[in-house]
Amino acid sequence: MPSLQNIKRRIRSVRGIHQITKAQQLVAASKLRRVQQAAVAPQGYTAAARELLARLSSDPVARRNPFFVARPVSNALVIVVAGDRGMAGAYNSNVIRALGRHLGELKVPMRAICVGKRASMFVAHAKNVDELASYDISGKGLDVTVAQPALQEALDLYLAGEVDVVHMIYTEFVSTVKQQVQVRQLLPVVAPEEASQVSETEPEAEELVDFATRRVLEADLLQAILEARASEEAARMVAMMNATDNAGELMEDLTLAFNNARQANITQELAEISGGAEAITQ
Repeated sequence: MPSLQNIKRRIRSVRGIHQITKAQQLVAASKLRRVQQAAVAPQGYTAAARELLARLSSDPVARRNPFFVARPVSNALVIVVAGDRGMAGAYNSNVIRALGRHLGELKVPMRAICVGKRASMFVAHAKNVDELASYDISGKGLDVTVAQPALQEALDLYLAGEVDVVHMIYTEFVSTVKQQVQVRQLLPVVAPEEASQVSETEPEAEELVDFATRRVLEADLLQAILEARASEEAARMVAMMNATDNAGELMEDLTLAFNNARQANITQELAEISGGAEAITQ
C-alpha cells in the first residue's frame, strides 16, 4: 500500500491539475460565447452568397470565367485551418488526419497555406507538400486580415496556372459538443446539379462575374475561419471540462485511499499498543 506521504503528494498534484483545467474551461467558455456569435451571425449571408455563386455558374459568361473552368489536376493547393494551441481534445488531430487523407487521395504535388500553428507544424514535416504561407489564428480580430491575403494568394496561383485545384480543410461548428471536419473545393467553382438557370447577365458581365466570385470565395473562407475558431474553443471547453471531472474523481479516489491507509496505520498502532500492554502485564 502506498505511504501516506506519497498519497498526499499525489492529491496535491491532482488538485493543481484540477485548478488549471477548471481555469482553462472557464476561459474557453468565455471565449466561446464571443467566437460562436461571430461564427453564427454571418451564416445566412454566407449561404445566400453560395446560392448566388451557384446561380452564376449556370450563366454562359460564368462558364468562360477561369474560376469555373475545370482542368486536369497536376498541382494542387490546400488552405488548412487548425489552431495555435493545444488542450482542445482531438480538435487539431482531426484536422491533421483529414489533411493527411487529402494528401493521399490527390497524389499530386501539393502546396499549402496554413492558418494556425498546429497546421504549420504538421506541414513542415509532411512529404510532398510545400508551405507557402502561415498565419496565426488566435489573434483578436484577425479573421478578415487572414482570410483576404490567404485567398488572394490562392487566386493568384490558380489564375497563373501554377495550381489546378484549391481545397479548404476546416472544422465546421455544429454545436458546442459537435464539430465536423470539412474538406471543400474552392476552385474551380463546382456548380450544383440543382442550380437554377439564369438569364444572360447585363453588360460588363465578365467584370461582374469575376467580382462576385471573388467576394463569395472571400466570404466562404472567412466563414470557415470563424467556424474553426468557434469549434476550437468549444472543443477546448469540453476537453477541459472532462479533464476537470476526471481530476475530481481521481481526488476522491486518492482521498479514500488516504483515509483507508491512515485508518490502517491507526489500527496497527492500537494493536501494537495493546500487544505491548499485554506483554507488560504478564
